[in-house]
Amino acid sequence: MIAVHLERGQASIRRRSRPRRPVGFALIRLVCAGICNTDLELQRGYHNFSGTPGHEFVGEVVTADTPRLLGRRVVGEINLACGKCAWCERGLGRHCPGHKVLGIVRQPGVFAEYFVLPECNLHPVPDSIPSECAVFVEPLAAACEILDQVCIPRGAPAAVLGDGKLGLLVAQVLQLHGAEVHLYGHHQERMRLAEAAGIRTALPPAKPRAIYEWVVEATGSPDGLQLATRMARPRSTIVMKSTIHVPVTLDSAYLIVNEITLVGSRCGRFKPALRLLQDGKVHVSEMISARVPLAEAPRAFDLARAKGSLKVLLIPDGPADERG
Repeated sequence: MIAVHLERGQASIRRRSRPRRPVGFALIRLVCAGICNTDLELQRGYHNFSGTPGHEFVGEVVTADTPRLLGRRVVGEINLACGKCAWCERGLGRHCPGHKVLGIVRQPGVFAEYFVLPECNLHPVPDSIPSECAVFVEPLAAACEILDQVCIPRGAPAAVLGDGKLGLLVAQVLQLHGAEVHLYGHHQERMRLAEAAGIRTALPPAKPRAIYEWVVEATGSPDGLQLATRMARPRSTIVMKSTIHVPVTLDSAYLIVNEITLVGSRCGRFKPALRLLQDGKVHVSEMISARVPLAEAPRAFDLARAKGSLKVLLIPDGPADERG
């Protein structure tokens, strides 16, 4: 089989043996996968990564211990926990001290024709959700996680900083929750996608004012968190979504004096995300910038890094590049 390999900033295609399936795991054939900002950060050197990346996927179960999974389309949670420690017993396996992370930490990712993942991580995809929409389940779950962490009142003004893939999903989720969402970004074409969902958009202010009680930072930029602090009023909450591989400078005195709460936020539950997609309440197909065959993954990474690009999909034996 072929698989994508990242090392020293380069993406390449390598031939590998089909992975062996441990007990409790499923062998999965890739249907489609999405390149996300974390994959691009791995290429830039995040975690000193070397190997096969990828964690946003839809796949078909080829072999498994559980018969009902055979032949099913599935998506999968990316954290592989031990299932035995105190964190796992509390249902917080994503913080398990010995956990692995699909395509990021000690677990080969999904940018390959076949891969394995624990059956307990898998969620069948309802027939009504197209695969190219279901590939958004993992980032959409990360957007939904915000509402599991903080209680944003309905009607409350909330700023979302960043008009990338995650920022657009967060804005839609908070808007559906009932918040008055203001999305700040730099790309008019992307912001039009949010405006179609009734979300107010604007360029980042040259002179930020501290007017928001709720700010979500999803810029993917080292400067994003500093901007968020300037837009957050005293005793407000900033939800941090950007994962970047360089240190971030922050004025801690400003945060302390204004008693601002910082909330780190990453993965989320898949069931709410699947429900939103099944009900057609979140629009994701418009966010697909290109579809590229898996064998041309280096070109796909170039497209994903291009200015204005959103979601680039990798498809095994897929068609020639096709703009979404």
